Amino acid sequence: MNAAPRPPSAPGVHASALQALRLRDPVDKCACVARLLQAWHLGGLEIHPGDPEPVRIEVPGRPQRPALVRPQDLPRRGLHTEEGRKALLHAIAHIEFNAINLALDAVYRFRNMPSGYISDWLQVAAEEARHFGLVARRLAELGADYGDFPAHNGLWEMALKTDTDPMQRMALVPRVLEARGLDVTPGMIRRLEAAGDQASVAVLQVIQREEVGHVAIGSRWFRFLARKRGLDPETTFLDLLEQHMPGRVRPPFALEARLAAGFSRGEMSALEKRAAAQGCPGAVG
Repeated sequence: MNAAPRPPSAPGVHASALQALRLRDPVDKCACVARLLQAWHLGGLEIHPGDPEPVRIEVPGRPQRPALVRPQDLPRRGLHTEEGRKALLHAIAHIEFNAINLALDAVYRFRNMPSGYISDWLQVAAEEARHFGLVARRLAELGADYGDFPAHNGLWEMALKTDTDPMQRMALVPRVLEARGLDVTPGMIRRLEAAGDQASVAVLQVIQREEVGHVAIGSRWFRFLARKRGLDPETTFLDLLEQHMPGRVRPPFALEARLAAGFSRGEMSALEKRAAAQGCPGAVG
């Protein structure tokens, strides 16, 4: 059955993504993302030339809590205590909530992209929303809520730094900040297993598996944009790292996960060499 015609005044996909991005309540935002993805797939949501041009968004839609602090001001807690496991899960929930906003912003902000780009990032937004729901439910089982612990704003700060260039966004958010999760999540899983928290392990295993695909989407569109500009993707990626995030990519690297997520062996070799030159300990995992 064909979707009902969209009224001429109805917002297009870019304006609709902005509406979802501005929602502050996590439950409302997650539900809205699911509706957007369904409408896009059914043809009831389209690219509309009348949607307003993108503007800088200093603060995306987020609840009043958690309080945002500097990363170095976040307390460190061991996973051998329930409070420590709550803090870890809260940090992951915050990452997933920010990832919803980042995916929506990628749709809203960067125009004149193929429809497959919009499909990919709406899909990512919906999966990040599902991840947030999984972590939030696990937090609730432990007697905590999203907002109970402080958090930092590093992901959105990088979104602001890359809000004028989709190639930089694809390089530095999915392929650096989100790829870091591929490296560190296996260690978290092992520590949670040692603590006997199998319910949290199951949640992280789902996230780890699907985040490979999200980073792969970033890799795909980064390469698309680099080649469209006549640039070598590998060289360009390493140059962007040097310009914007020197010393920020550190081992150990989850080699197989990163290869599955679209990193080349040449890129991984270069990352290892850079880490070694900076005196960073660690090895490919």
